[in-house]
Amino acid sequence: MKAFIRMAAAVALAASFAITAAMAADTSITGEVKKIDESAGKITLKHGAAKSLGMDEPMTMVYRVKDASLLKSVKVGDKVQFEAEQADQGYTVTRLQKAK
Repeated sequence: MKAFIRMAAAVALAASFAITAAMAADTSITGEVKKIDESAGKITLKHGAAKSLGMDEPMTMVYRVKDASLLKSVKVGDKVQFEAEQADQGYTVTRLQKAK
């Protein structure tokens, strides 16, 4: 019985990791850094469709960043993966990293 419970727990844990990874893939957006304005805490990104934001077409947009330190990890021309959310002030980048 204990072996069965351990096996069921392991399967449930693996399933939760798979679901989390799938959800992260849906919210991740691929883009390119076009401009960085550290003093304003903004970044201009050219990106493909951003389904998590309801954007079905590629576009170039200016985003606020949730944490200005994110801007120090990239430079103009870098290919990036990012996540963003819609806020009262517009769209805000919540995660940003160079693409692999």
